[in-house]
Amino acid sequence: MGKLNVAVLRYLSGQHFRVLTAVEMGMKNHEIVPASLVAPIASLKHGGCNKILRELVKHKFLAYERTKTVQGYQLTNAGYDYLALRTLSSRQVISSVGNQMGVGKESDIYIVANEDEQQFAMKLHRLGRTSFRSLKNKRDYHKHRHKMSWLYLSRLAAMKEFAYMKALYDREFPVPKPVDYNRHAVIMELLDGYPLCQVHQIEDPAAVYSELMDLIVKLGNHGLIHGDFNEFNLILDNDDHVTMIDFPQMVSTSHPNAEWYFDRDVNCIKEFFKKRFNYESELFPSFQDIR
Repeated sequence: MGKLNVAVLRYLSGQHFRVLTAVEMGMKNHEIVPASLVAPIASLKHGGCNKILRELVKHKFLAYERTKTVQGYQLTNAGYDYLALRTLSSRQVISSVGNQMGVGKESDIYIVANEDEQQFAMKLHRLGRTSFRSLKNKRDYHKHRHKMSWLYLSRLAAMKEFAYMKALYDREFPVPKPVDYNRHAVIMELLDGYPLCQVHQIEDPAAVYSELMDLIVKLGNHGLIHGDFNEFNLILDNDDHVTMIDFPQMVSTSHPNAEWYFDRDVNCIKEFFKKRFNYESELFPSFQDIR
């Protein structure tokens, strides 16, 4: 999905949002939500509801689906985005959406601002981008449920990320300051820096390497392993200090494969520093170093 077309928000009435919310609620139990179910949930007459459903399909906020046994509607990514934006804007957390800053495998990141023109980063989780099988292997959100909506998984990822960010921020870990979240959208402090993967020169590779290894150990001492600690999830500022981002895949140090995850995080940093900065150190932590 490209740029968010926020202008359309102005033309959507309260009824449009009631219908979108009704489809969202219907999707908890139905893969395809029939129009006959949408109208009573939205408390609208059938005729008026059908007109709004058609308009929402035209704007691509809903998709009309038809199978042999059922016909009805599904929320699209765009529809879900607008439900989250509407809620965050009604809470006065954000009032405008700016440029897209980044596209990840499982997220889109935008610059947003509040009424005082204070800027934040908004991360929209998009778990439907990767194949479901690889996702199930990587994440344990959904325990043993087989049929999962992408929207539900994305919402769960956002909730988990916000909870971790808040817990880590409160314990003075170098993470962005969490602001708010709704559905699949997380609002956080806008960082001034570059992803480590884009950095080709640093003044003191040994100092940055040491800071990163200390961070892996500090997480471990708090019972956590990042699980994806690499150059794409680390932001370096102008003073060569690191901020850690993207942690919905965190695991506990009591996880059966904890040591494997820990060693993988350490090796990612070792390999990256060797390749990019030609820096190799004999010193690196092991899982046994965790207190």
